[in-house]
Formats: sequence, C-alpha cells, structure tokens
Amino acid sequence: MKAYERLLKYVVVRTPSDESNDGNCPSAQCEFDLANLLADELRGLGIQDVNVSDSCFVFAKLPATPGHEDAPKLGFIAHMDTVSQFCDHEIRPQLHPDYDGKDLPLGDSGRTLTVQDFPALADFKGRTLITSDGTTILGADDKAGVAEIMTMLETILTQGIPHGPIRVAFTPDEEIGTGASHFDVPAFDADVAYTVDGDLEGEIQYQNFNAAQATFQITGHSVHPGSAKGVMVNAALLACQVNSALPPFETPRHTEGYEGFYHLLGINGDETATTMTYIVRDHDAASFEARKATLRHIEKSMNEEWGEGTVTLTIKDQYQNMESVIKGCMYTIDFAKKACVQAGVTPVVNAIRGGTDGSQLSFMGLPCPNLGSGGEGYHGPYEHITVEGMDAQTAVLTELVKVYAAAGPDAAQAPADAAKEG
Repeated sequence: MKAYERLLKYVVVRTPSDESNDGNCPSAQCEFDLANLLADELRGLGIQDVNVSDSCFVFAKLPATPGHEDAPKLGFIAHMDTVSQFCDHEIRPQLHPDYDGKDLPLGDSGRTLTVQDFPALADFKGRTLITSDGTTILGADDKAGVAEIMTMLETILTQGIPHGPIRVAFTPDEEIGTGASHFDVPAFDADVAYTVDGDLEGEIQYQNFNAAQATFQITGHSVHPGSAKGVMVNAALLACQVNSALPPFETPRHTEGYEGFYHLLGINGDETATTMTYIVRDHDAASFEARKATLRHIEKSMNEEWGEGTVTLTIKDQYQNMESVIKGCMYTIDFAKKACVQAGVTPVVNAIRGGTDGSQLSFMGLPCPNLGSGGEGYHGPYEHITVEGMDAQTAVLTELVKVYAAAGPDAAQAPADAAKEG
C-alpha cells in the first residue's frame, strides 16, 4: 500500500485532541479509534511486539535482522491527534491529479488555496495534490507522518532490507503539548529517534522555539455607566491596553526564521472580567526570557495604574529548544542528510517555527530531531500534501534505516564536522 492510500484511510478517523481536558491522556477518547486501527495494521505487517497503552500510545518493536543487532536502536515517532479547529464534522479528502500549480478552489467551501499564500504550490505542478473539501482540516498533520512510517515498515519487511532494531511510537495529544510528558522513554528503548511531523519532504530540523503560554486575568469594577465617572474600571478596555503595550510587529504575521513573537490566541469577557491568552515563542533562550519579563512588566505597570490585583498574569512554560541536546549528537542530522541524498531528495536543514514531541523527548533523554512529512498549510482548511511528496519522504525514512544499519555500533562516532554542516 502506498503512503497516500494510508493517509486517505487515516484522515477520515477524526482525532481532535481536547485542550480543555488536558489533565487526562488521551484528552479525547476518539484517539483510541485510530490507535487500535494502527495496532492492528502493525500486527498485519507481521510485527509481533505491538502494544496500545492505557494512555493511548501505540508502541511497536521490530528486532534487527541477523548481523545488525548491534546497530543503534532507531525510533520513529508521529502523532495521531489533530487540532480541534475545523474538525467538527466528516473529513472528505480530495485528490487533484496532474495539479496545474495554480490557485485551487476547495470544493464548494468558498475558500481557495492560493499560490500567493503558499508559494511552494507552484513547484507541485504535475503532482497529485491532496486537500480537504475546504470545510475541515485534512489531517495530514500528522497522519502523513504516521502513513509514511507505516509504509516504510512495510517496505523494509517485504523487500527484506537489512536493518538494526527499530522502534515505532504513535502518540496522542501532541497538538495540545501534553502527550509527550506521558511517553515511556525507557519502555520505548531507543538510542535515538526522529519525529516525522513537519513541512516539505527533505526538511531536517533540530532547532525549535522555546515556548510558553501567558494568561492575563483582568478584573474590572462595573457600575452604571451614567454614574461611572472616576469609578468604573472596564476590564475589556484594559485588555486593549495590555495588548497595545506589546510590540505591534512582533506577531506571527510579521516574523519569520528565528524571529520570535507574541501571539494573542483569544480574548473572552466583558467590562467586569476579561481573560487574554497568548503564546510566546523565541528560539533564543535569552530573548525568550526577555519576552516573559516584558509581560511581567506590563502586569506590574497596569496594577500600579489601576490598583493592585486588577491584572494577574500566569505564565506556563511549555517546551524548550532541543538544539542544546542535539548538538551533542549531530550525527543524527548528518545521517538524515545522507538518507535524503540516497533517496534523491535535497536535504534542507531549517528551524521549526513551532514545536514537536521531539523537543520534550530530547530533554527526557531521547535525542529526537524532526523530519518533514511533505505537507503545508497545517491547522486549517488550507492544509495540503502531495502523493509524490509522501513517496519521497517514505523513501527518505527507508534510506535512513539503511544508513543506521550500515553505521553499526559506531554510529555515534560520525564525523565531527557534521555539527558544522548543521
């Protein structure tokens, strides 16, 4: 079965994680629907050591072929959940063979996938493009990664490709940032791993944002507006004041590459009480701390102006930049580059403007860079991927297995200048 065929099967199983229920893992019971399907499929491939945990992690272990038992234990990880936005009804994937590289109306949704918003579309001319009907997400984030890992496993098993010990995990709740904290790293028993959860094929990533969520709770003082002079404190207006105190061009729309940002997720409330929620991101640790300090200064200044307790700020750190971990084992990046070249795919090392399970796992003792899965436009109805991109990334994963098998037990002694290349 080709990777895109698996993707079409997986995306119709809706698995939105539930941020309001992040005290439980999984946050949504629907994630078990895909987990059990994948476990059955793994067993159908002939893999005997397959387990679905009570927390909805699918774990599988494939023993090494004879003569490669001492090769590094190589892990592959992808997440099963999707965002909850645009995932409230049936997902209808659409195939567009021989795509012309131009703007594409998405069914009858009134939405159009445009080259202006996604310039890489022009490079997809002649490929088979996969989208939703424009009313939902597609779910390629990260079911494309799941499909590519599964297809890689089928390839090495049916073709008898020599390999070292292979570990696979399909995880819940990545989209709400809580799944990885329940990941049983010792039970997974890998030396290194790769998440397959990114953008275009050939992308290799080991630098991600430092991340936090910041919440302002603003308490107003409500009285009749006719007698409000000198008395009323309008919490909704104070929320506007808080936001105006932040740099106007340090938002996701105005930043790229390694530039950090403040992103207002939402404002809820009225004149009596208002809540504002932000996510804060920066690759540089010092700049990240400075951003949080800015938020604390706003809290302090607002309370000095409007009275102590008017504004309460809560900051919750979410994940760290895994670069500090991966720099100690840059052979993982060097090997990924080599696998791309062997698969005929141009390797591109760039930074993640987000995070992956691999970030948390790296700090839990499992070095875990990220590889692209071939898609774009995630977290909304413009999500898309190509059949050919998925095939290419599946080939990269297959070649990566070969690279580690050939390196044997000396994999960690890869050339020291790999770090310079990264």
